[in-house]
Amino acid sequence: MRRRAHRTHLAGLLVLAAIPWQRRGGQTASLAVTDDAQRVVRLAHPAQRIVSLSPAITELLFALGVGPRVVGRTTWCDYPDAAKRVPSVGDGLEPNIEAIVARRPDLVVLYQSPLDLRAAGELERLEIPALVLRQDRLMDLARDARLVGVLTRDSAGADSIARRIERIATAPAPALGVSLAYITWDNPPIVIGGESYLDELARLAGARNVFHDLRAASSVVSLETLAVRDPDVLVTLADSAVPHPAPPAFATGPAWQAIRAVRERRFVVLGGSLFGHPSPRADSAVAELGRLLRSAR
Repeated sequence: MRRRAHRTHLAGLLVLAAIPWQRRGGQTASLAVTDDAQRVVRLAHPAQRIVSLSPAITELLFALGVGPRVVGRTTWCDYPDAAKRVPSVGDGLEPNIEAIVARRPDLVVLYQSPLDLRAAGELERLEIPALVLRQDRLMDLARDARLVGVLTRDSAGADSIARRIERIATAPAPALGVSLAYITWDNPPIVIGGESYLDELARLAGARNVFHDLRAASSVVSLETLAVRDPDVLVTLADSAVPHPAPPAFATGPAWQAIRAVRERRFVVLGGSLFGHPSPRADSAVAELGRLLRSAR
């Protein structure tokens, strides 16, 4: 059975805990959590048909062992391989409500964004529970694991995953002695700032993001600023893993020769979903980033 997800306004910090609702005789009548949009999401029974509109959550659900309950995903959800066999409902942002409803979900998990908040409201009006979660950092994902664990009734397994993610996030970083800049676009140059999972990966790998001080996930900068900050290595991203990636196309541009890392051909290309979002594989991402940076310096 489905119940309407109820919206509530909470003061102060989010209360991230299950709320028991009792039937006569003391048996649990429903499961409930407070999500990152300050909405109380209640289920009458553990979720059995889940649509995940986030690669991070799709991966988390499979790690939790409830992958068979995932009945819908985004086009970007490509890990593990079993996730690719789940029907796609399109993009994660501005989701196709009709495609989601066609999967007959009893829970939809969305990324916290203005567009997805509107989608959550539409699903709520259709009496489909929608869980809105922040998924920008490893600690976000640890909390997400515990919330999802409540709604799938696997709190013990979820807590085990959450504690593992927390250990990765708080592990001491090696002294790699490498500075980097992430370049996500070249004209104009767009770099990754301090409010990003990629910045967190750099820190955990022992590197220094020269734009860590930017209080945004990404920002446009000038080539002059990039030259002044003088990173040892430029890091770019690819949609898929590339065994022997070529230097980025912008490296041949005359203006880019003002950047020392370009002149010295110090590039790292991060490919595939391992680096695209927080995940239980973060320890592998940290280790691989460290290896690539050591080989590029």
